[in-house]
Amino acid sequence: MQPNRRRVVALLLSASLGALASQPALAADPYPAKPIRLVVPFAAGGTTDILARAVAAELAKLPGWNVVVDNKPGAGGNIGADIVAKAAPDGYTLLMGTVGTHGINQSLYGKLPFDPIKDFAPITEVAAVPNVLVLNPAFAQQNKIDSVKDLIAYARANPGKLNMASSGNGTSIHLAGELFKTQTRTFMVHFPYKGSGPALTDLAGGTMQVMFDNLPSSMALIKSGKLKALAVTSARPSPALPGVPTVAQAAGLPQYEASSWFGMLAPAGTPPDIVHRIRQEVAKALGAPAVRERLQAQGAEPVGNTPEQFAAFIHAETAKWARVVKDSGAKVD
Repeated sequence: MQPNRRRVVALLLSASLGALASQPALAADPYPAKPIRLVVPFAAGGTTDILARAVAAELAKLPGWNVVVDNKPGAGGNIGADIVAKAAPDGYTLLMGTVGTHGINQSLYGKLPFDPIKDFAPITEVAAVPNVLVLNPAFAQQNKIDSVKDLIAYARANPGKLNMASSGNGTSIHLAGELFKTQTRTFMVHFPYKGSGPALTDLAGGTMQVMFDNLPSSMALIKSGKLKALAVTSARPSPALPGVPTVAQAAGLPQYEASSWFGMLAPAGTPPDIVHRIRQEVAKALGAPAVRERLQAQGAEPVGNTPEQFAAFIHAETAKWARVVKDSGAKVD
């Protein structure tokens, strides 16, 4: 090739590269570009499932948002949480975590297949929920149990004859019962289920006698008379259950308090812009009047805080429940 021709080719190549360099970078696919999987680590019908489906339905109103709720129950929420911990950190696999999966289990279980802190990116706390002490109404009527003090008296007179259902080992429902047993010096036989839904079915049917359930999943059964509510486990009475006292008030146990919370998390390493985008849309969903009213009517208080606030809250809850687990003596291997 002649020198002048080489020079022309070089100039043309340089011009082409310069033109390419001056072009703006191609934008990545907008999020979300495909369906989002929201893993619920408990069976359908419980509070975790109710909250997940309420948020998913509201997000589905956004263009391009398709959130599919996937129930993966078992091991107190650990099976579903582990699935998300090991998923690709791309924003397309999320967890509806709970006080159990991210506040209690690492103190309760001898070993977890994931680290609740290191393996997750907190997005937002979805809702705070009191638990409610509920009985099978036929059992309560037969044994004349109309108050928490009546229940304590029966349990002390009949050790081991009360079957206490829970949504799984390590859940706040389980720990609320263990704390109650410790502080009242009573014994009830614990039966862990894979979520509140199946536990409530057996409680209403009479196989179980007592449960400390999340209020939203019990509300319809309480209103229909299929369950008898004795007290809520929160520090204050719930506006959703007027006239129902707290366990602390009804039993004279000023140190008793065992509420629940639920929040959305992604696998660790999920890009911060995606985390904040999800948080922004979830907060908007929780602020929608229809969603807010629906959750409050069931006893849940919507939150929608920032990822940073939720992360700090998880750290505080981990320390709090470690003390509760230690004091109760509960342990799961």
